Amino acid sequence: MDKILFHEKQRFNQWWMWGLLLLVSFVIFRPIYEAISENKAMSSDQWIGLIILVVVLILFFLIRLETKIQTEGIYVKFFPFLPQFRFYPWEGIEIVQLRKYSALKEFGGWGIRFGRGGTAFNVKGNIGLQLKFKNGNALLIGTQKPEELQRVLADLNLPKSS
Repeated sequence: MDKILFHEKQRFNQWWMWGLLLLVSFVIFRPIYEAISENKAMSSDQWIGLIILVVVLILFFLIRLETKIQTEGIYVKFFPFLPQFRFYPWEGIEIVQLRKYSALKEFGGWGIRFGRGGTAFNVKGNIGLQLKFKNGNALLIGTQKPEELQRVLADLNLPKSS
C-alpha cells in the first residue's frame, strides 16, 4: 500500500442544518407526544413521519465524506452511499485544481450531487478539489483543508488548468 499523503474526513455538522432537523423533529414529535400522553393510538401518518424522521437523523449521523491522496491517485468514499473507496488514478486525470464553488448554484446543494459541471461530493464549505478526467467527466470533492491539500498537490506536480 502506498503512503497516504493527505487524509480528510468530513461530516454534516453545520449548526443551521441541525437546527432545521430539530425544528422538523419538533413538528413531527409534538402530535405524537400529544397522542401518547392522551393515551390515543398514533395515526398511520404519524408512524410514517416518525419512521422517516428517524431514518433521516440516523443518515445525518452516519454520512461522512472521506478523501485520501496517495502517490498513485485519489480515493474517495461517501459513506453510506459509497461504502467503499472509489479510486481515481492520476493517469486518468487531465486537470487537478483547487477552486471555489457554490454548492447551491452549481450543484443544487450538498451531498452527492450532479450538475452541469459534473459530479460533486460535498458536505459543507465552498472550496473543492476539481478533477477533470481524460474521458471528459468531472468530479468536485469538497475540502475543509485547502492549504494542506494545496501543498500535497504541489509536491505531486500534477497537471493544473491554465
